[in-house]
Amino acid sequence: MQYPKFIDKDSTIGIVAMSSGVGSRLDDYLKSISTFTDRGYKILETDSVRNTGIASNTGEVRAKELDTLINNKEVDLIINAAGGDLCLESIPYIDFNNIVNNKKWIMGASDPTSILYVLTTGYDISTIYGFNSTSFDDRPLHLCQENALEVIKGNIIRQHSFDKYELNPFTNDERVLDTPVKWISNKDFKVSGRIIGGCIDVLRNLLGTPYDYTNKFIEKYKDDGIIWYFDNFALSVEDFYLTLLQMKMSGWFKYTKAVILGRVCFPKSFNEGFEYSDALVRIFEDIPVVSEACIGHLFPKMVIINGSYATIDVTKGRGIIDLELK
Repeated sequence: MQYPKFIDKDSTIGIVAMSSGVGSRLDDYLKSISTFTDRGYKILETDSVRNTGIASNTGEVRAKELDTLINNKEVDLIINAAGGDLCLESIPYIDFNNIVNNKKWIMGASDPTSILYVLTTGYDISTIYGFNSTSFDDRPLHLCQENALEVIKGNIIRQHSFDKYELNPFTNDERVLDTPVKWISNKDFKVSGRIIGGCIDVLRNLLGTPYDYTNKFIEKYKDDGIIWYFDNFALSVEDFYLTLLQMKMSGWFKYTKAVILGRVCFPKSFNEGFEYSDALVRIFEDIPVVSEACIGHLFPKMVIINGSYATIDVTKGRGIIDLELK
């Protein structure tokens, strides 16, 4: 696995809108940007970052804007502006070979999963999942945000499950962390392996495309074994289960050692009593699985380094994630 150079105190951070722009969340974005500039980092935006609409620009333009940041020798880290729905449009236009020749950390969450996953599984370049450019607007910053800021500097800290989380992120002007955290597992376990995943709403759209390099990736790292993590934004339990089933039939889970599902942002089931944890056990049987983990859309959340070597320790409803760059 190839790990790009981490940023230092004089670094320039590039912001690119590979999915939506930040026009509708400009206040959050500006507060987040000040988090970086207050720490001495310089910011370079591409032209579409502050646009509004379902996508910041055409897929081709978004890919060209990413290319300008890849080619800019002063840019050390690239952060996706926001989530959205149509990042996949840009994938055919991205010059992945240029990224191979000019390796930089690319960071994002939700819809930018497309880029991160393809880059790590197809080109063996590690990427960072969990936070977009609008994700650092809290005052003061929460520990999870501070953790992400440490990771991009190369300080790979141990991450513990948090105490309480935000149940309804879209109904409050400010974050309200009022729901107790409890990781739900089929057994207590401690497992190590190569970690990969992202937003499953997005990953399922890569199945069967020319950009599905999953089997190539898992074959390369089969001796480590694979730890999957999934951030479920809005798939119902039934859609979630059938998506996992399709992935299983496609060979994705051949060397799986454990599976982590984050808290679902918009949970829904059409069959009473059929839970996300049930879907996991139905697919993975005796393999260690855990749901309601501190990963995904619901705050606070952990940061994951795709392609790194992870150790997951789940005991009595609590979890610890250690990441190693090897």
